[in-house]
Amino acid sequence: MPVTKIVLGENEIPTSWYNVLPDLPEPLPPILHPATKEPTILPPPLFPRSLDQQESSQERYIEIPEEVQDIYKMWRPTYLHRAYRLEKALDTPAKIFYKYEGTSPAGSHKLNTSVAQAYYNKKEGVKRLATETGAGQWGSALAMGCQLFDLECKVYMVRVSYEQKPYRRIMMETWGANVVSSPSEDTEIGRKIRKEDPDCSGSLGIAISEAVEDAATRDDTMYSLGSVLNHVLMHQTIIGQEAKKQLEKADAYPDIIIGCIGGGSNFAGVFLPFVKDKLDGRKLSIICVEPEACPTVTKGPYTWDFGDVAGMAPIAKMYTLGHTFVPPRIHAGGLRYHGMAPIVSHLNKLGIIETRAEHQVPVFKSAVMFARAEGILPAPEPAHAIKAVVDEALKCKESGEAKTILLALSGHGHFDLGAYDEYLSGKLEDYEYPKELVEEALKQLPEVK
Repeated sequence: MPVTKIVLGENEIPTSWYNVLPDLPEPLPPILHPATKEPTILPPPLFPRSLDQQESSQERYIEIPEEVQDIYKMWRPTYLHRAYRLEKALDTPAKIFYKYEGTSPAGSHKLNTSVAQAYYNKKEGVKRLATETGAGQWGSALAMGCQLFDLECKVYMVRVSYEQKPYRRIMMETWGANVVSSPSEDTEIGRKIRKEDPDCSGSLGIAISEAVEDAATRDDTMYSLGSVLNHVLMHQTIIGQEAKKQLEKADAYPDIIIGCIGGGSNFAGVFLPFVKDKLDGRKLSIICVEPEACPTVTKGPYTWDFGDVAGMAPIAKMYTLGHTFVPPRIHAGGLRYHGMAPIVSHLNKLGIIETRAEHQVPVFKSAVMFARAEGILPAPEPAHAIKAVVDEALKCKESGEAKTILLALSGHGHFDLGAYDEYLSGKLEDYEYPKELVEEALKQLPEVK
């Protein structure tokens, strides 16, 4: 019987996060102050000093605090699976591995950074954290992280996901979080948007503005972000470091690494530990996959933009569809963000990684194929990456090449059964790229000299 999962022991869990900044071939552009448009650090009223220091650190490895390591052991290390049954279903010579983060208590990779962020905030005397969530995975993770460190948690959940995924809200509330639909009546920016557009479906950009306003107007509260920022991506590199060790045990190394991108934290956590290998000359393809209805990297310009709708967050150099853009109601709520992580954007611009976009109907077709072969129901977000894995495996079938493919499977889809029901009943629709809406949003980009 072939080995279907590669296991690490508790003593093999990485004890440091990997920071890619010192290994970049060109320095990452700085973030800019939203008012002065001058290079800045993360706003002190929003983030604790320790996370601000990690954001711009030039240390290659940053030690994981022992208290965080102890909590990681609740679910880490996660398994690396060999997808023999999917390989057989595709009749491909490709070897397909997937690193599965859905076994964390919150059901996704997000807990890797929420625990760390809650720890650093608690250490600096913070009492309460405010955040946004798209699909609900980040909100769930932060709710649990706050519960572990006795912090209050306020979550602004994008309205379309709030309505589509009530069980995610219930999970957050079970862990003690206060969850509201965004745009909400709890903030000035939320009330303004609701007045202008009572039917607004919300967006991550709007929810971020609400959470930032919440944190900025209270002395006991800090803001917490689940993706995009450098320190968030760094916290996720524990995934890729584990995967490298597991592939070594399987006597394998990937020819192709594939993952989905919305803000970029999940996939960056997997591929960043492999980037230096590629920079050192190793032949390796790194493929990012995003939704065709919100094609930030494939159709957005690489330029300076705000991280939120209200323009209160720092300005970053990134691929963007414009901070006022509200994406269509696709089911991959975690991929409905107007911008992309600066590190992911930078590496794409340098040609070190590549990006493609997919429609949600073929994405769900691939997800169902994966579920029937491997027994795991994937979340809609990583299902985009599964579509690309299937495509690459079929290319191997045509060419006869036995390439090794590594999939970043960021979480399960147990709370996304409504989306699967729409697909299985033939009601799921593809959304075209909203070109006119993007063009209008891009007119609102900040002027940066």
